[in-house]
Amino acid sequence: MEKEYQLKGMTCTSCEAKVKEKLLSVQGVSEVVLSHENDTAQIKADREIGLKELRTALQPLGDKYSIGTHENNHIHESGLEDHRSWLETYKPILLIFFYLLGTTLLLQFHSGSFDLMNWMHYFMGGFFLIFSFFKMLDLKGFAESYRMYDVIARRFPAWGYIYAFTELALGLAFILFFQPLITYAVTFVVMSVSIIGVLQTVLDKKRIQCACLGSVFKLPMSTVTIIEDGLMIAMSGYMLLQVF
Repeated sequence: MEKEYQLKGMTCTSCEAKVKEKLLSVQGVSEVVLSHENDTAQIKADREIGLKELRTALQPLGDKYSIGTHENNHIHESGLEDHRSWLETYKPILLIFFYLLGTTLLLQFHSGSFDLMNWMHYFMGGFFLIFSFFKMLDLKGFAESYRMYDVIARRFPAWGYIYAFTELALGLAFILFFQPLITYAVTFVVMSVSIIGVLQTVLDKKRIQCACLGSVFKLPMSTVTIIEDGLMIAMSGYMLLQVF
């Protein structure tokens, strides 16, 4: 018997080779044909094989790869989004946001007055430093996940690594008030380009892992990611207008 599956996470022939090796290790599987371009897996076996067996075989490769079937024109994949509530899924981002908001507001309160530009500097600086920190914990894992949807990383894989360090540099630049005009402009451009891939993924209703917090937290791509990137674009755009 032969069956086609939807297999997410493959970005190159090297990925295909690793995945194929694991799938062929499943008892009964005689042939595997993969396509990272179409995200498909053709599996021929001499017995009925459940998704659980295939997912178990892929587990040693980490959470990058997910396999599912086409049913009623919907893709059913393994993923935390199926098992957790919205609040449980996005708790890490919500905690980061409120910690940052509270800390930066307290800094303004301590200074005796509220300065919007100063507050945005500290908020955005903290945002980029925290998000770059989680990416650095598994830089390779982040770069591979980011390549799945970012328009630049798809064509230039090294951009995933560069992007993580760019976030780190922007975080320091905001905190230190370094060359504000350049910092605002770079932020606006980088985040505007980044949101393109996010929008395409969400609008196409693809269910893949968001790389915003690296590979540490299993966050699905959603409108939350759009809001996150959009907030940085809006704030850097406003700051640019203030310096002209």
